[in-house]
Amino acid sequence: MKLTKIEKKQLLIFVIIAYGITYLLGVLMGYSYSAGKDVSVFPNAQMLYPAAGVMLAYLITRKTDSNMPRRFFVSYLIATALMILCAICSVTGIGGNWLLICQFILIGGSIVCGILLLTDKKERRSRYGLRGKNAKLSVFCILLFVVLYILRTAISYGVSGQLWMLGEIAVNPLTWVMLISILVNFFFAFIAFFGEEYGWRYYLQPLLEKRFGKRAGVLLLGVVWGLWHMPVNFFYYTNPADGIISMAGQQITCITLGIFFAYAYMKTENIWVPVILHFLNNNLVPVISGSYSASVIQDQSVSWAMLVPALILNGGIFGGFLFSRVFRKEEIKA
Repeated sequence: MKLTKIEKKQLLIFVIIAYGITYLLGVLMGYSYSAGKDVSVFPNAQMLYPAAGVMLAYLITRKTDSNMPRRFFVSYLIATALMILCAICSVTGIGGNWLLICQFILIGGSIVCGILLLTDKKERRSRYGLRGKNAKLSVFCILLFVVLYILRTAISYGVSGQLWMLGEIAVNPLTWVMLISILVNFFFAFIAFFGEEYGWRYYLQPLLEKRFGKRAGVLLLGVVWGLWHMPVNFFYYTNPADGIISMAGQQITCITLGIFFAYAYMKTENIWVPVILHFLNNNLVPVISGSYSASVIQDQSVSWAMLVPALILNGGIFGGFLFSRVFRKEEIKA
């Protein structure tokens, strides 16, 4: 099915914000990286762009809609603008601990947006996919992801002959302190993960399903989601020399995880489920790696040889959900 005129306009606005700002600031990020400057603020800001693109598209094309949660949207856009400013200032030589300021913006933005969202009318939250639903199914999908995440970790450690390390991590008291703090921290950092999932799962996934069908649409979403990470692949996760390898690995991650996130979203019709899954996926890395530091995802050493095991492991554990029942129901073809 073809997109309507309004849908095309919304999509154009979304692409300009989600990809345009990402790649434009990616140029600044690359220049700053080559100059030896800290670019840690850029990935934090980038996570907010997809949802900002959706919100701006709705604010422009649905001006007369009285059921739009405008307070929430405007507050989120202000937080996004402040994060962009913070990223630019962090590499221009202007004084200040911009990484710390960035964290305060995320915390303050999450608190303000959370309050505005919870105090808004249910009709508004429902109309724009912001209201939680299907509690039991939602809990099931979250627990299933945690089990699969642990299984993937155990297999990875086992194959490398380091299963004993997983045991050491499990009995380390710091592990449990970190896990508890992760649960609490979600409420003070949710806008970043909401930023991606409201853009990818809530907005873009249905459009791609409408045009290409469920399976092809979700696979294509994984590809475009992966390409969106290009600046952080080259200048944050690793170095420019290994950027192509990092991008290939990103495709594996985004396509396979995207399948499970799509499965969970279609199963529950609750956008907060993939938001939580995304949060857990990112924030459990310091714990399962045993480093207990978020810096573990920065300046990684990667090689082509690492991609085959990653493809097999992620594809086997998460990719299989592409053949689940939710992908077969009401298949839409172009």
